[in-house]
Amino acid sequence: MDLFNNHTNGPSNLLPYDGEALYYGRIMPANEAATYAQTLLDTIHWKNDEAVIFGRHIITKRKVAWYGDSDYAYTYSNTTKQALSWTPELKTLKHLVENLSGVTFNSCLLNLYHDGNEGMAWHSDDEKSLGKNTAIASLSFGAERKFAFKHKATKQGVSLMLQSGSLLMMQGTTQTHWLHALPKSKRVTQPRINLTFRTMITP
Repeated sequence: MDLFNNHTNGPSNLLPYDGEALYYGRIMPANEAATYAQTLLDTIHWKNDEAVIFGRHIITKRKVAWYGDSDYAYTYSNTTKQALSWTPELKTLKHLVENLSGVTFNSCLLNLYHDGNEGMAWHSDDEKSLGKNTAIASLSFGAERKFAFKHKATKQGVSLMLQSGSLLMMQGTTQTHWLHALPKSKRVTQPRINLTFRTMITP
């Protein structure tokens, strides 16, 4: 009996072309995912995210945190963050994701969405510091949320519901050809935590 719902024949690619979005489903039992969600809420050094858009300094309700092997500087939306040292829980989750995906990561950007009123607009994680055709592992905890892809040229859309304790791998040419977003939803009243493991290109 499959306790989690991860694919016995390996993850499935959600994208029809121009990239790979491999969905593993839940990679841990629900009670373990709930424990991680609470621990991350309590122990991560959360801060409101910031962005400079058209010269305006914006502070979001969504909170973020940036951790890594070293004090990597990560710049996006015209703001720069310095990585903190891994917590024990983040190290454990990093190793779990690496063992499943076969990819090694050196950093993690965490997002905290307090409820469905907070989301993420269409974007690609294509910063130069991540390199071209990078692999990003997205591990979700807490509220189940819709996650959407949209092809940059054809505008074709793909979406799925990300469960607590589930893993999604974006790799290949996904960031080059596809946008992704976390749509807002008034039906969602609980927080969601998203860990995005990345590989920074060191100077």
